[in-house]
Amino acid sequence: MSLPIRLIIGLGNPGTRYAVTRHNAGFWFVDGIAAHFRQTFRGTARFFGDECGIEIEGRSCRLFKPATFMNESGLSIAALFHYYRYAPEEVLIVHDEIDFPPGAVRIKQGGGHGGHNGLRSIMTHINTSDFNRLRIGVGRPAHRDDVVNYVLRKAPLEEQALIEEAIARVYAVFPSLIEGKLARAMNVLHVEVSEKQGSGGNCGVCKDPPPFGLGAKR
Repeated sequence: MSLPIRLIIGLGNPGTRYAVTRHNAGFWFVDGIAAHFRQTFRGTARFFGDECGIEIEGRSCRLFKPATFMNESGLSIAALFHYYRYAPEEVLIVHDEIDFPPGAVRIKQGGGHGGHNGLRSIMTHINTSDFNRLRIGVGRPAHRDDVVNYVLRKAPLEEQALIEEAIARVYAVFPSLIEGKLARAMNVLHVEVSEKQGSGGNCGVCKDPPPFGLGAKR
């Protein structure tokens, strides 16, 4: 079992211009968590971002959104890391993933940045890649040269619905995530994705999803 998760960071770009773009899937996730626990993000100049706290089953966890742009996420997150002295294993970074289709979601412990500039910046500034990641599939553009424009565009409604469902599935295993039982959470998520793909329909947890993601505010 990994260490309990004490910090969840959603990656994205600040401002209304980028609010519903694919690159902001990490923001959608933590916004949904905060809404579910009836918490409000507040700006903090010390860490160049917005934060709030939640408590679940006796465990406290901080939610954070960098106010820097995606490619400079590490500046904000390094300030937070150094002040609170988080161990990398206590941190979950939530980000968009073009290698997965909309509706897919995966948990990963450590590894490289895979070309994601937000992760690249974080690794550079905190000098480690040992943090945990929650990768939310947003799909890949038809042409590889169009990746930047693709992630900075709004997803079609059908894709938004699939991303919402993926976020709802993660919510169902959220207590396991906070406890650091990442292997258990991964097993549940991966089985649900396989069943969903095999049946061609919605998975059981998604029949009545909580107020997460795009549908909560947008």
